[in-house]
Amino acid sequence: MRFEGSKNYVATDDLKLAVNAAITLERPLLIKGEPGTGKTMLAEEVAAAIDMPLLQWHIKSTTKAQQGLYEYDAVSRLRDSQLGDEKVKDINNYIVKGVLWQAFESDVPVVLLIDEIDKADIEFPNDLLRELDRMEFYCYETHQLIRAKHRPVVMITSNNEKELPDAFLRRCFFHYIKFPDRDTMQAIVDVHFPGLKKELLKDALDTFFQIRDMPGLKKKPSTSELLDWLKLLLAEDIPPEALRSQDNKSVIPPLHGALLKNEQDVHLFERLVFMARHNR
Repeated sequence: MRFEGSKNYVATDDLKLAVNAAITLERPLLIKGEPGTGKTMLAEEVAAAIDMPLLQWHIKSTTKAQQGLYEYDAVSRLRDSQLGDEKVKDINNYIVKGVLWQAFESDVPVVLLIDEIDKADIEFPNDLLRELDRMEFYCYETHQLIRAKHRPVVMITSNNEKELPDAFLRRCFFHYIKFPDRDTMQAIVDVHFPGLKKELLKDALDTFFQIRDMPGLKKKPSTSELLDWLKLLLAEDIPPEALRSQDNKSVIPPLHGALLKNEQDVHLFERLVFMARHNR
């Protein structure tokens, strides 16, 4: 069971090594990186490549660890008892199985994605330590010990919005997805737009990396935003020359709203382009 990449996802050698190391060690793989660098998509491609079902748990600021195990719907049981429903006699009817329970009881091994774990409360990762370590938990309402039939391949993503506890980090294999260099980015674009003209690709990448290298930018455009921008350029049939001026001076690119996502960055870029024009 090894991940060797896929035709839909450009994985560096370091990233493939990290995935396979986590599988070998039977540890959760903690993936960090800029938003839009393909962390969530990685889990989808790993699941497809090693032929496993994918279960996804997308974390919000209000998510509690208990929800990943199960929830007891006491309100529904009370309502049904008032209506005289016979199913109230079986408490199992009111146990809502969480993603971890589903992964543990699966008859086949699964890939379990815990997406954006840093969105939750700081105690959230620690609350999952025992379950992820021992691959079991106890359901007090039904007096059951739920043990994993097969150890899932656990992949956890983080955007670094909060620091994760040391005890949690110690149990993970860690990998940081570096922002793609130009060659890797070109390979990523080739996967999504195989027929893209080389001249348009060159000029688009020149503009994209020029924007990313701007000093003082509040939010740098990501890989996913580059792909969105290219999709728009193709849809609107924008020619390559529209991305540059005849005298090779800086220009404000068309549809730049796909790359710059706040007014401060747009104004900063416009000022830098203006200054570059008048300094030449």
